[in-house]
Amino acid sequence: MVLVPAKDMLVKARKEGYAVGHFNINNLEWTKAILEAAEEAKSPVILGVSEGAAKYMTGFKTVADMVKAMVESLNITVPVALHLDHGSYEGTKAAIEAGFSSVMFDGSHYPFEENIEKSKEMIALAHEKGLSIECEVGSIGGEEDGVIGTGELADPKECQTMAELGIDFLAAGIGNIHGKYPENWAGLSFETLEEISKVTGGIPLVLHGGSGIPTEQIQKAISLGVAKVNVNTECQLAFAQATREYIEAGNDVKGFDPRKLLNPGFNAIKAMVHTKIDIFGSRNKA
Repeated sequence: MVLVPAKDMLVKARKEGYAVGHFNINNLEWTKAILEAAEEAKSPVILGVSEGAAKYMTGFKTVADMVKAMVESLNITVPVALHLDHGSYEGTKAAIEAGFSSVMFDGSHYPFEENIEKSKEMIALAHEKGLSIECEVGSIGGEEDGVIGTGELADPKECQTMAELGIDFLAAGIGNIHGKYPENWAGLSFETLEEISKVTGGIPLVLHGGSGIPTEQIQKAISLGVAKVNVNTECQLAFAQATREYIEAGNDVKGFDPRKLLNPGFNAIKAMVHTKIDIFGSRNKA
């Protein structure tokens, strides 16, 4: 199998006390940079795709086929999961059919009982196809690709109920947000995370909004059961900054070769992924 479900890599990560990086992709360059960095570091990796990014890349099937072909053509030997990020009810079903190996159904914006019922349906669909599935309790703060959360703290009892449905890993709000963190951010609620970890049966936990969280907070979260850390904003910033600096340095972009223009951003993302792999502790864990 070219792509694998994320479950096994995350169960191993939680057991051994590290986390696997989930890096969002938006185009071929981002995907190649992340795959090459993971292969060089001998680290398992999760490629995350939002519904907006999938639409930009012309659809879930295009993304799945591109990633599978790149994994094969680049001779990637580390475990790679292709994961839908913050999937809607219809989007999750579409990604399952398109060939993703892992999905997130985000029903956190529904009343809790409706979230549970819809999650049950998505769990059955994903597991029938051999995919892993992530669900969410307590919305993540900020905005990412049109998904808006207020940053509430998840109720540990609701997390326990969700975990008992048979999900493979759980996203729970612990004060984390999408996008850039404001200067007055209070930090992660480790008290909430510790309680969630105690009542959810040891399943891997997910830290969304991993961009910009101080290293010591990420590593403490990992020690309390987080086995998957999502990174998107830092990919965007690294790519944009490197591209901007390339242009501002006076490089000729008239009639430009896009391979030259995009190469600095490619290298910036690759370097950033290597840094994150070291922070998460997943180097040489493939």
